[in-house]
Amino acid sequence: MRILSLVLLISGTCVAAPFVPADPKTVLEKLPEAPAGSFSRELRQLRRELARDPENLVLATRVARGYIQRARAEADPRYLGYAQAALAPWWGAGSPAVVLVLRATIRQSLHDFPNALADLSAALEIDPRNAQAWLTRATIRQVRGEFGEALESCRPLERLAGELVATACWAGAAGMSGHSEASYERLRETLARQRAASPGVRQWVLTSLAEMAERQGKSRLAEAHFKEALATHEPDAYLKGAYADFLLDEERHTEVAALLRNELRADTLLLRLTLAEQKLGLARASEHVEALKARFTASRMRGDSLHRREEARFALHVLRAPNEALRLALENWSVHREPWDARIFLEAALAAGNPGAARPVLDWLRANRVQDVRLAALAQQAAR
Repeated sequence: MRILSLVLLISGTCVAAPFVPADPKTVLEKLPEAPAGSFSRELRQLRRELARDPENLVLATRVARGYIQRARAEADPRYLGYAQAALAPWWGAGSPAVVLVLRATIRQSLHDFPNALADLSAALEIDPRNAQAWLTRATIRQVRGEFGEALESCRPLERLAGELVATACWAGAAGMSGHSEASYERLRETLARQRAASPGVRQWVLTSLAEMAERQGKSRLAEAHFKEALATHEPDAYLKGAYADFLLDEERHTEVAALLRNELRADTLLLRLTLAEQKLGLARASEHVEALKARFTASRMRGDSLHRREEARFALHVLRAPNEALRLALENWSVHREPWDARIFLEAALAAGNPGAARPVLDWLRANRVQDVRLAALAQQAAR
């Protein structure tokens, strides 16, 4: 399920170890100018207004939402820091519900799920009709593999957020817990009726349909949904990554390289680009391998765990280090349990010659009746 999953990014060519300047005034990187467009202009104007009136809660929340939206689109966590700065006067104890929900969204993006859930519970105590709080809570529960709890959080959305959002929320959790085909059909039919849905919501739903079809082994249907999603609205990093994964599984590496050729800042997208470049034997793949090594090293030095799934995938498929990949996959599994988390865990365990290590995934698949053709094949190998 789509979730804001971001890391600190480094542009340009990287070396094997992080650079620490002797002079604290040294400029490490010049951030790119925000792309032209009405959204960027509006956000800049709101930021100027907030600077003049920093205690204006309405302005602050609008600025914070804008930065969160940009963080999602560009997979750049620096915008989350800007969002937090906008909310600084209300960040501590006694925050209003609107700030609690935004704070939970920021914490969710950083995989601080316990504190995000605490914020959402507090927000719902204040405002039980806050649809965004219910949806965010459902998302976190699903990412953690807690599908029953996710479904419970989806139920209020039927009366608070409209049929399409409520159905998409329900289908995401139900589709992962034994009701794959029924969830897909219900969501597809609901989308067909909701022609007035916003482009952003349509893209979210179409991406969900693509992933559900892919888990059922319906590649042509999945691709049709992915392409419609890409054409519906400006694609964000999540959609590009999901489509790239689909193409990689189809061994369409040239298309991945074309899709992501300029996506060098987001680690998640650079990883997929590197996987395609290696398969194609492109010279710049080695440069990107070194860049990813440096980024993952820097991530560990910062103590964050945002990239454990990607780092496990990098260790397994790029560095050919299955034992290290298995260690990372196990660490990632303790907090993040989506199909790709299960997949890299199973792949690493099999590659390391230690299928028994994947027992937690096998138990999870069985307990939740997860329906996924690729996971089923891997699980069968691991259970032998």
